[in-house]
Amino acid sequence: MAKLIYSPTASLDGYVADSDGKWDWSRPDEEVHSFINDLHRPLRTHLYGRRMYEVLRAWEDLDLTDQPDYIVEFAEIWRNTDKIVFSRTLQDVSTSRTRLERNFDPETIRELKETAETDLAIGGPELAVQAMQAGLVDDIHLFLAPAVVGGGKRVLPEGVQLDLELVEQHGFRNGTVHLYHRVLT
Repeated sequence: MAKLIYSPTASLDGYVADSDGKWDWSRPDEEVHSFINDLHRPLRTHLYGRRMYEVLRAWEDLDLTDQPDYIVEFAEIWRNTDKIVFSRTLQDVSTSRTRLERNFDPETIRELKETAETDLAIGGPELAVQAMQAGLVDDIHLFLAPAVVGGGKRVLPEGVQLDLELVEQHGFRNGTVHLYHRVLT
């Protein structure tokens, strides 16, 4: 059975976006971005909430002229994955290999995990919390950026309780820390 993986970048105080909705403080450099590329390369399906999709869809048409190799590689990884966007308010999707679902149905995700040939990614804290509450998330790869933003969108909103096992930790030269936890059932 495929695993469902949540791999957000968060500030040290636990936010994926600050109170203005910005996340530019995360500043993944080449080393961090390459690590994230390696994590996402084998994943063939990504599940997104509306807001996360709206941020990431920029990768669809990003001008890659004069971009470093690790940026080009991430764009190619993103463009070559199937994307399922869960939103009741989004009218349509504007990227290739993307479908829109109006409701998050845990049973549908369980079936997807059972039939998928590769592990799956889930992005966006609100969608990830729904999946965690349904017992669907298997691994959490948390990237803690060296920033305190003081408020905004929490990486793990209230309402989630999980027992975790630390599998791996890694520090990067730019101060980012990667914590890989397995969810215990």
